[in-house]
Amino acid sequence: MSTLSLAVRDSATMLRRNLLHARRYPSMTLNLLLTPIMLLLLFVYIFGDVMSAGIGGGSADRSDYIAYIVPGLLMMTIGSTVIGAAISVSMDMSEGLVARFRTMAIHRGSLLVGHVLGSVLQVLASLILVGAVAVAIGFRSTDATALEWVAALGLLALFALALTWIAVGMGMASPNPEAASNMAMPLILLPLISSAFIPAHTMPGWFQPIAEYQPFTPAIETLRGLLLGTEIGHNGWLALAWCLALTALGHRWSTSVYNRDPR
Repeated sequence: MSTLSLAVRDSATMLRRNLLHARRYPSMTLNLLLTPIMLLLLFVYIFGDVMSAGIGGGSADRSDYIAYIVPGLLMMTIGSTVIGAAISVSMDMSEGLVARFRTMAIHRGSLLVGHVLGSVLQVLASLILVGAVAVAIGFRSTDATALEWVAALGLLALFALALTWIAVGMGMASPNPEAASNMAMPLILLPLISSAFIPAHTMPGWFQPIAEYQPFTPAIETLRGLLLGTEIGHNGWLALAWCLALTALGHRWSTSVYNRDPR
């Protein structure tokens, strides 16, 4: 059997293992998924009129704010869901499963690939659920073409892949699942200081560059441009650059810790 076929077979086995684990313990995924859904309902039905008036220059229109907030909540869903990958990897590390897999005749990177693919599939399922809730409460994207929808889905998948690799690195570097959960909290907090809920230019002047050039804001603005027809500008290139950089960083971090000789 060639090296490639061995890698594909073992990665598929590890993917199946992680999906079965997620199916048997769905509470962690549901807890992470409830955060963006609750925020969506909270900001639309409690703060929707006030927030839409602030964005619309004094005229309150909740439907406009639904369209504004949904792309940000979709990105926040990615950040909250991939925390499960950090916790899952850390559990494998603390329970000694990673050490056992190192001694088995399997492809070296199949364990990490299985975690990453399993997490990305869970993220996509979470995005479908959050998107369904958004459509149910009034979100519409009537101006987006089929090509723009494909580009939007590609951006979501690429961003999910990038954050998953970062989360896997966090899980590998954490001494226990609790520490992994705490280390991954910035993946939930960063969307809160992005343009997910309010435009970046309305923030304090000293804080605007931080909000504008962090990973989430370019991705959110690109997604808004694809689904709602707003101007994308330089955000598309920034979002792509962040995705590639985070993927490379997370992969390098994860593999370096995984290949380190256990003490």
